[in-house]
Amino acid sequence: MAQPISWGRSRFRGLFAAVLALLLVSAGFVGATAGADPGLTPQQLAGQRVIYSYPGLVPPESLFEDIRGGRAAGVIFFGENISSTDQIAGVVARLRQAQAQSPISAPLLLMTDQEGGLVRRLPGEPVLSAKQVGQSANSLGAAVSTGFGAGNNLRGVGMNVNLAPVLDVYDTPGNFIDRYQRSYSDNPLVVAALGSAFIAAQQSTGIAATAKHFPGLGSAPAGENTDLGPVTLPVSRSTLWSRDEVPYSVAVVAGVKLVMMSWATYPALDADRPAGLSPTIINQELRGHNGFRGVTITDALEAGALSAFGDTGQRAVTAAAAGMDLILCSARDLDQGRDATTALADAYTNGGLDPAAFRAAVGRVDALRTGLR
Repeated sequence: MAQPISWGRSRFRGLFAAVLALLLVSAGFVGATAGADPGLTPQQLAGQRVIYSYPGLVPPESLFEDIRGGRAAGVIFFGENISSTDQIAGVVARLRQAQAQSPISAPLLLMTDQEGGLVRRLPGEPVLSAKQVGQSANSLGAAVSTGFGAGNNLRGVGMNVNLAPVLDVYDTPGNFIDRYQRSYSDNPLVVAALGSAFIAAQQSTGIAATAKHFPGLGSAPAGENTDLGPVTLPVSRSTLWSRDEVPYSVAVVAGVKLVMMSWATYPALDADRPAGLSPTIINQELRGHNGFRGVTITDALEAGALSAFGDTGQRAVTAAAAGMDLILCSARDLDQGRDATTALADAYTNGGLDPAAFRAAVGRVDALRTGLR
C-alpha cells in the first residue's frame, strides 16, 4: 500500500479550498427554512421527528398505514432488510407511494449506513473504508470518489440520506473506532478535509450526508461501545476543541445536512448526560461553538448507554427536550417508533415540551425533506 501523504496546515488549507470548490457543484441543495404545518395533529407533528425501522425483508402493512397517516418522518434500512438492490428499490418505491397518499407533501427520509469498508448495508460502493481512504496515495481523490460512490448507490435504490461519514479522530490504533477502519486518521486536519470532501461529493448527488458521532468517539477504548452500555470519555475541553470537534466545524462550513450525536458522556462538557441528551452539548457546543444550523439526529434510541434514562418514550422526550430534531428508532420494532411518537405528542400537548421549540425542530426536518427527492 502506498504511504500516506504528510499533512501540514498549509497543505490542509489548499486541499480544503478544493473541497469547498466541490460545493459549487451542489449549490442549491440546501433547503429553505420551513415551518411546521399548522393543520397537523399532535400525533402527526410528533411523527415528523421519528425514524422507524422494521424486521426482515418485507415491511409490515402497518408501517405503510403509519406513513399514509402522516405519522412517520422516515425509515432506516439495515442488512436484514436488503437481499439485493432490486429488492430494496422495490420496497423504497412502495414506501414512497404510501407517502404520496399522506397529508405531508415532503418526501420521506429513507436512510442507511453506507460508510464504506466493513460498514455497508447495500452491495457496492463505497468499497474502501475510511481508513483505507486516509492511507491512499491520493486520499482527497479517494474521499471524493467514495462520496460520489455512496451517493450514486443510495440514489440508485431511491434512498436519500446516508448516515455517513464518520468524523471521529482516533487517538489509539486499534481502539473502538479504528479497529473497524471507520476513522480516516488520527490527525484532525486529515479527517476534516477527507470527511468534508466525502460530504460535498455525496451531497452533489442529492443524497444528504450525516456527520457522526459528535463531539467524537475517537478516544473510546476498544472494549467501550455505547450500543452495549454507558461509556464515559474523560477528554478535556481543550482536546475536544483542538482535536475531536475540528472535523465537525469544517463539515458545517461544507454544508453537511445532518449531525448524529454520540451516546457517550463527556464530563468536560456535561458530567450527567450523554451528548445526545445534553442541552449543553447540543445547543452550546454543536449549534453555538460550531455554528451548526441543520438537523440533529440521535444514534440508536435502544442503545445500552441509555439504560438509566427510562423507556422508549422517556428517552425520546428527553432527547427532544435537549435539542434533538430526529429520534432514531432502530430496534427493528414498529412499536418502538410508535411509542416514541405517542410520547412526543403527549409531551407536546401537555406542556412537557416547549411548543415553539417543537415546531422549530419539525421545521428544520421539513426543510431537509423538502430539499431532497
